[in-house]
Amino acid sequence: MLMTDLIIIGCGPGGYTTAAYAARHGLTVTIFEKGELGGTCLNVGCIPTKSYSHAAEILYECFEIREYEPFYDSPDQGASMHGLMRWKNDILPELRKGLATLLSVPGITLVNGEAVLKDAHTVTCEGKDYDAHHIIIATGSHPLNLPIPLAGKAIKDTTGILDLDDMPDTLTVVGAGVVGMEMASAFAISDVKVTVIEYLKECLPSMDKDLAKRLRKSLERRGVTFHMQSAVTAVVNNTVVFEEKGETKTVDSDLILMATGRGPNVEGIGLDTVGIDYDRHGIKTDDNLMTSVPDIYAIGDVNGRQMLAHAAEMQGRQVVDHLLGIKRHYRPDLVPSAVFTYPELAAVGPTEQQLKAEGRKYKVYKSSFRSNGRAVLMCTTEGLVKLIADENDRLIACHVLGNHAADIVQEATALIQMGATVEDLRTIVHIHPTVNEVLRDAVE
Repeated sequence: MLMTDLIIIGCGPGGYTTAAYAARHGLTVTIFEKGELGGTCLNVGCIPTKSYSHAAEILYECFEIREYEPFYDSPDQGASMHGLMRWKNDILPELRKGLATLLSVPGITLVNGEAVLKDAHTVTCEGKDYDAHHIIIATGSHPLNLPIPLAGKAIKDTTGILDLDDMPDTLTVVGAGVVGMEMASAFAISDVKVTVIEYLKECLPSMDKDLAKRLRKSLERRGVTFHMQSAVTAVVNNTVVFEEKGETKTVDSDLILMATGRGPNVEGIGLDTVGIDYDRHGIKTDDNLMTSVPDIYAIGDVNGRQMLAHAAEMQGRQVVDHLLGIKRHYRPDLVPSAVFTYPELAAVGPTEQQLKAEGRKYKVYKSSFRSNGRAVLMCTTEGLVKLIADENDRLIACHVLGNHAADIVQEATALIQMGATVEDLRTIVHIHPTVNEVLRDAVE
């Protein structure tokens, strides 16, 4: 059999973007996918969850929501879960078609089936062997549950919550991480009574504590009830049992979302067969994303480094560049992230808390959305920018709570990566009126 240059196991964002990137650089690629094209992100992650968030944002902001017909069963009814499901389910096939087109170019062979590692250069799929000079594992992740008693049809994980028949009257979310907060925000806007139970002191522990608290307070004002520093001990039927400050409490609801994190998909792909080192956190890799077995690499959620679709894409390009001897400076410490709640929360670079813990000197520049013309005219004045510079006034981080926070942080990411200073930002002309003006206003 003719040996290809590269085998990729998994067709999520890391897999398909890497295949396309490798093919553009002259490599031959065989990519395997046992499920739907697009992986977790397109099918049960980023895209469908953000469709919930976007629908909720429209419902919240618009005076005449009947204009948005995709959310309605009929012009005389309010927004429905059936309408939202139709809209979400119409989006996904179109995106999958786009991926199929992307992977139909010369140099890429798509195989629909489950690939299992046989040795360092071979995978087996449905009884047939495929060989390559290099292999990339991009098998993604799956929802995790707490090691507690769980029983009842009302319990949904972060995949199941995306395929509901009816809008519940009440929802309990276990876990105040990214998906937990996004779903709490979206359902609360849809007039669902939401309760969030979180083990830690504050929601979104990787984010700036001040902004995370502001977001939580914003959701509380919209009717969401939070139980922080509370440990869930059991979920039985429609009841969540938890310990809060030494007291056993319960909450009943129509639906219970277990938003308790994700684990890497390391089972059943032959890691033990070929001797790849891994643990419950993921496959262990070096700075080039190579596993303990030469010529086999692991990217995306499965290596547990950064469970973000765009991080997987960056890692895939990094592997291909390494194989081709292309010298590029990737910044794994500078990967922006966003929480698509209402309002949004986004960040890049270290938080104030991290900088204090490391003993680093820094300066913080702030601005409010309340003085931004675009935010005022859109009635979205709730928000704050925290821009952080080092002792030499070089930009190192940006944390934003507010409308279009992800877009603002993306601009800041470019500035930070290019080594811009506070003075550089002051000289950049921003279109008026735009929400991004809050970034420049922070340093004025």
